Parts: sequence; C-alpha cells; structure tokens
Amino acid sequence: MLFFVLKNIRNIIPVGLLLLLGGAGIRAQSGFELVSGGDYHTVKFSLVNNLVIIPVEVNGVELSFILDSGVNKPILFDLGSGDHPEFSHFEAIYIRGLGQGEAIKAYRSRDNVIRINEKVVNRSSDFYLILDQGINFAPRLGIPIHGIIGFEVFRDLVVDISYTRKRIRFYRPGTYRHRTCRKCHTFGLDMIHNKPYLKAEVAVDGRREEVKLLVDSGSSDALWLFDREDNGLSVPQEHFDDFLGRGLSGSVYGSRARVEELHLGDFEFKDAKVAFPDAVSLQHLQNLSERDGSIGGEILRRFDVVVDYAGKKMTMKRNRYFRQPFKYNMSGIELQHNGMRIEQVGTNSNQALSEHAEARKTYRILPGRLLKYSLYPAFEIAEVRNGSPACDAGLKKGDVVLSVNGKRASGHSIQEMMELMNVRAGKKIRLLVEREGRQMRFMFRLKEVL
Repeated sequence: MLFFVLKNIRNIIPVGLLLLLGGAGIRAQSGFELVSGGDYHTVKFSLVNNLVIIPVEVNGVELSFILDSGVNKPILFDLGSGDHPEFSHFEAIYIRGLGQGEAIKAYRSRDNVIRINEKVVNRSSDFYLILDQGINFAPRLGIPIHGIIGFEVFRDLVVDISYTRKRIRFYRPGTYRHRTCRKCHTFGLDMIHNKPYLKAEVAVDGRREEVKLLVDSGSSDALWLFDREDNGLSVPQEHFDDFLGRGLSGSVYGSRARVEELHLGDFEFKDAKVAFPDAVSLQHLQNLSERDGSIGGEILRRFDVVVDYAGKKMTMKRNRYFRQPFKYNMSGIELQHNGMRIEQVGTNSNQALSEHAEARKTYRILPGRLLKYSLYPAFEIAEVRNGSPACDAGLKKGDVVLSVNGKRASGHSIQEMMELMNVRAGKKIRLLVEREGRQMRFMFRLKEVL
C-alpha cells in the first residue's frame, strides 16, 4: 500500500541564513478565502490509493495536489517537462522528514497565488520547491502529482470531505454548523504545531491503550503506531517486515500487523491494519513524544469528514465504505509506471513492443502493410516483499508486467492491476512479464498474510 510521508516541514535549516532567523519578522498573509457569493464552494476530487487529489492552480499554471492535513506548508515537486509556474523570492533550505537518508535541499518561495478551482484563493502563500527528481510519487499512483497542500487550507476554511461523492465543500468560517446524527461523532482536536490530533483507543495483543493520533489525510495507510516503551505499545507477535513507503529522507521500513480493536469515539473497527515504522525511519522527526501514531486515508475514507481547525473539532459520519474489510497485499508486488510501451492495436500481449525494444531496432516494418501502434504506460514491479508468493515464484524488482491471468496490462490503471493480483486467498495468478527484453511466465497462488 502506498502512502506519503512528506511531513515535519518545520524542521528546516536555511542555507547561509542561520544568523538571520532570530530577527526575522512574521509577515501577514492573506490566507485562503472564497471570492464568490455563497457560504461554500464545491470542488470535485479524485480518490487514488485513499488519497484526495485536488486541482490547484499555482501562479496561473494548473496542477494536481494531494490534500494533506499533516503538512504545514505547500510543497511543489520537480515538474519535469511540464509547464512550470513562475516563482520569485527564493531562499535555499534543507528539509528532513521520514526515512533512513539525510536532509534534502529545497527552496522557499514567497508571495505565490494559489487557486483551487478558481473560487478558493490565497493571494500570498509560501511554497517549498523540491527539485530532487527522486521525490516523485506519480509513478506509484499512476497519475501526475505535482505537490502537496494542507494546513493553510484547513486553517482558513471549514473543509467538508465526502469520500463517497468525491467532492469537497469549502465553507467560510462561522457559516458551517456541525451536524448531529446517529452515524456521526464530533471529536475535539488538539492543534499542535499546526497539526490536528485526536484521541482513540487500540487493543494490541490483549492490551488496551489510549493513544493520541495525528489526523493524516496524506497517508494512504490505515493506522500507524510507534513502538515505544513509554506508551505501552509494541509490535504484535504476529507481524511481517515490509517496505512501508517513501519519505522526504528516503525509504521507510517497519512491520505490518493488525490491531484487535480500534475505537474512534463511537466507532469501532476489528482487525484494522497497522504499521509500525522502525526507529531509523523516525530518526529525523521532531515532537514524537507528543503522539502515538496517526490515522490515514484508509480509515478516513470510511467516513464523510468535516474538519474545523478554528473550532478545534472534526465531525465524522460513517459511509458505505465503513464495513469494508482491511486487506493486505497478498501477492507481495507493488507496481509503478516506468516509461511507455508500444503495442500493436488488436494484437495480443505477446506481440507488444517495449520502448527499449524500439530503441534497439528489434522489429521490422514490412513494405505494403500499414500497422497501427499505441503507447501505454509500462507497469514495472517496484517492490517484491520477501517471502511473498510473488517472491517465491521468482518475480523480481524491475520486471514489467504485460498481463495478469490473460488480461493485458494496457488500458488498465495501476489500481486495477493491483486488484487483479489481489483478488482472494487461494486464487491462482498467472503473470506474463518482460525481463531484460525477454518475455517470461510465472504462476503463484495468493495467500493471507496475517
């Protein structure tokens, strides 16, 4: 499961400007506001891997951003060959975050104009620009992702997220009335360093503990807990080690398991998924003692959520996703986009040509025949979990998946391909892959991880 961990944006070290921080004044900023009549404005979003993707215009250029309640300042990634917004007032900084690597260089830009669907506007916002091409999550999601935005939106507006209708309503402060209903619960939020926390209870290995959790819509996981002696939490006996995701400071590893129970106010979940990141991945994070973990998108999408930072509360109403089971990746494969494939229209996957094959001139154009080709994303195996059915079958990182059980990869999204490879325990999975220019076939059966 993919999740995003671009957090801890407060932990910055300006390059060559350390002596200026103490005397720097706080500049007033306009913040987000509605520029049209009415008490709210509605924006449609895409839900990809439990993440909310919204349209954001930065200095006149249309982009796609993750709406992330766990990030302080907007972050913009390297846009590659796409259209680039114009920026000014640059200041070099270093940012540390989750992961086992070091801090990365970024640039702070001031006085930028941000629009969300034209009618939600901030006319003077700071941005952090990350030019490291390794910080690029579009391949894992299968759609362009240009950045992350969070705190300023939630600070200035009441944000009503309907995961079932895939729409957000941004309300003017003071105009929204929190509803009371049988399926609703309103939580008090603790705002610490511009981030929202709520209290919950978890039962792990027969022990019940009260925990303080970061509300993190920028994580596609369900639940994170920190293995620490002071909070009484530890990795359950039944678990497996796994790659958890990518953070600002590199790869994040840890253990995956299930909690026996998770209580959020009036709501109860049985056998919810949980990840325990290892200590090395958490080494750069500040203020860890103030929380015990986080709840992410796989929990949040089971509700329609209203976030009110000014009122320090959040209302959650369960929706039709509430009782869906928590599933782990049974195949052990994680996919990503890597380049394009050229396929002859109307042929089967055995006749597909890769971008690399085109470069090597390994196919012929026959005189008198007009052949039609189309370009499709190449689905490359990004990770294979040790001990998983895919690993035991011999699949490797870098293999390009051409078909699953006879269904061609072309025309499908990454999410659809992952679903095909994780149908149910006991299901036989047949893969056709390309490895170093050769097509190879593999077979394995899915099995429950926990």
